[in-house]
Amino acid sequence: MQNNQNTSGAAKQNLTAYAVRESIFAGVIAFGLFFFFIGLETTQNIRNELVIVPHWVALAVTVLLVMAIRFAMITIIWPRMAAQRAAKAAAPHAMAEPGFFKKNFTAMVIVALFLYPVICIMTVGVQGSLKYIDNFGIQILIYVMLAWGLNIVVGLAGLLDLGYVAFYAVGAYSYALMSSYFGFSFWLLLPLAGILSAFWGIILGFPVLRLKGDYLAIVTLAFGEIIRLVLINWREVTNGAAGISGVAKASIFGIWSFDVSAPNNFAKSFGLPMSSVYYKVFLFYVILLLCLLTAFVTIRLRRMPVGRAWEALREDEIACRSLGINTTNTKLTAFAIGAMFGGFAGSFFAARQGFVSPESFVFLESAIILAIVVLGGMGSLVGIAVASIVMIGGTELLREMEFLKNIFGENFTPELYRMLIFGAAMVIVMVWKPRGFVGSREPTAFLFERKAVSGSFTKEGHG
Repeated sequence: MQNNQNTSGAAKQNLTAYAVRESIFAGVIAFGLFFFFIGLETTQNIRNELVIVPHWVALAVTVLLVMAIRFAMITIIWPRMAAQRAAKAAAPHAMAEPGFFKKNFTAMVIVALFLYPVICIMTVGVQGSLKYIDNFGIQILIYVMLAWGLNIVVGLAGLLDLGYVAFYAVGAYSYALMSSYFGFSFWLLLPLAGILSAFWGIILGFPVLRLKGDYLAIVTLAFGEIIRLVLINWREVTNGAAGISGVAKASIFGIWSFDVSAPNNFAKSFGLPMSSVYYKVFLFYVILLLCLLTAFVTIRLRRMPVGRAWEALREDEIACRSLGINTTNTKLTAFAIGAMFGGFAGSFFAARQGFVSPESFVFLESAIILAIVVLGGMGSLVGIAVASIVMIGGTELLREMEFLKNIFGENFTPELYRMLIFGAAMVIVMVWKPRGFVGSREPTAFLFERKAVSGSFTKEGHG
């Protein structure tokens, strides 16, 4: 007994000494990485001279935070995770009946989303709710819809697409141009923008039928940049880099309008005080219904032969051909349907913003959407939605962290470091959950019994 205690004490001492060494090493690396990012700031004085402003406190806090996290991971987090895995492996395997929360999870989330604007208005008032409905509601749902659309191409069909933002741009400019020149309504242009984006998805799909992997990624990246450059240089139609302003707002099926000067203005019709929050609430429910439509279509397609063909193509294209599946049609349907949902989101974006420009459709947007799909777990709708909330909602939350100025100084702007934090979060999630938030999936085709396939049994990069 005494020997066991001595052995345990020696192991703890060795672990603590190892953790101290690793934390010091991590602190040195963090100091080298963040010295120029956080420690030094270059500005210009009144004489237009370059001035270097040091931020030693911010650098010291960052380094100490990295050291503390590394020490806690080695001494607390990793041993607990190892103990949990060992206990789970030793426990007898028993199929537990799903509880009430798990059975009704989807319905509860949908009800909560429909009540979200009402709760915001009741909690912080009409004008105070505008920020939460727009920035934390509509913004997140737009990326959820975009990520679910890209999930069809990347997560289900296994085709790496780095130019998905091009279809987003096609939908936005289709709505902006046709509403400005022809006066079409939102409800007519919404499906029309999706059809045009699907058409461009087929155009992209034809040249890349024989490509896969890195080559496919390069071609789709080039396609996205081509669309952006066309929008910049075709000034006669797109107004170039200046963009298109004064885009028509959406209306409630033409019955009520949200234009202030319109005789059928929504607020005037019901005797309500004039406010832009009514339009934002309307847009919230529109994008929520579009997201639900995207999820419904995706789930239904996965159960159909075309969905099973996408999964077969993702797993092994050669085996897919040997089964007699037409890989040409399979790829084209994936590109077209994914692009269609991107076009829906683009037309909604134009109606929401009232202004579109090429700056909104840069490669970074494609990278963010793809990162959401990968972090959430390719093929998982729930995981992608959670990743959208964490990544997009977390970025918006940085704007509210004014208390950080008390730590790092009055000139500190948290939102300027959003991409640094975004990258760090991606690294942490990929180390913690290499297969995304949802690392297992259930195939649509199964024999006798449906079983979840763990991510550890799948090929790297294939879900």
